[in-house]
Amino acid sequence: MIVHSKLLAGLVACALLSSHAFAGDVKIIPPVAGGVQPSGSWSVGARAGEFIFVGGMRGVDPVTNKLVEGEEARVRQMFLNMKQVAAAEGATLQDAVRLTIYVSDVVRLRPVVNKVQEELWGKGPYPPRTVLEVRKLDQDDIAEVDGTFYAPVRK
Repeated sequence: MIVHSKLLAGLVACALLSSHAFAGDVKIIPPVAGGVQPSGSWSVGARAGEFIFVGGMRGVDPVTNKLVEGEEARVRQMFLNMKQVAAAEGATLQDAVRLTIYVSDVVRLRPVVNKVQEELWGKGPYPPRTVLEVRKLDQDDIAEVDGTFYAPVRK
């Protein structure tokens, strides 16, 4: 009998979840005017309810579509590109609830990321983040960030 009640509870939970129109609740964020333009099969971000998910942003200058020169300038540009997508949906950097930062050399670049993040966020509070060293990024870049933001839909 216990097995049957657990099975029944699982089926009820599946039925409840499937009754929500998840796909209809997700809005793909179009490229922001003057912002980074996707170069493949990805979007700059998506809104799901009160959350904004910004795709991986790198230090690409949206005007030239080329990587910005200099490590600090490139890291700053990746954050600014993320900020621009979030702002298009009404969020600020202070609305970030989670960041994942990928770097090609964590020992060399984490201090650069810290410096730029402190500059852009001010004295904090800072969102939770993970900094991961990866073997390689697109175009042999040095850093990439993706983020999740809380931004209730304004009525």
